[in-house]
Amino acid sequence: MKLIVRWLLLAAALLLVAHLYSGVHVTSFGAAMIAALVLGLLNTLLRPVLVLLTLPVTVITLGLFLFVINALMFWAAANLLDGFNVAGFSAALIGSLIYSLCGMAIDVVVERIFPSDV
Repeated sequence: MKLIVRWLLLAAALLLVAHLYSGVHVTSFGAAMIAALVLGLLNTLLRPVLVLLTLPVTVITLGLFLFVINALMFWAAANLLDGFNVAGFSAALIGSLIYSLCGMAIDVVVERIFPSDV
């Protein structure tokens, strides 16, 4: 249940990003749900590999290169999907920042509603 609620809220957050920033466009809630799923898969499967490969650059930039990796994941998801468009890399950077902030807030809310029993 927790996973489904988080997924729906992240899809709504993607619609919010598209509403707040004109460089990101989402056609419908269904497209936002698919985009949130693809973003989650990319962040789960591809992001750790990129973080490991770019570790020296990340250390030199004191972690700021992680913003570039987040933007690349956001941009890659937009390039894979039809109903989710990003105007360019700078739009992906700003959109991923807004989406990440929304995701952090969603994580806090979901943890308060569905606390872990561990």
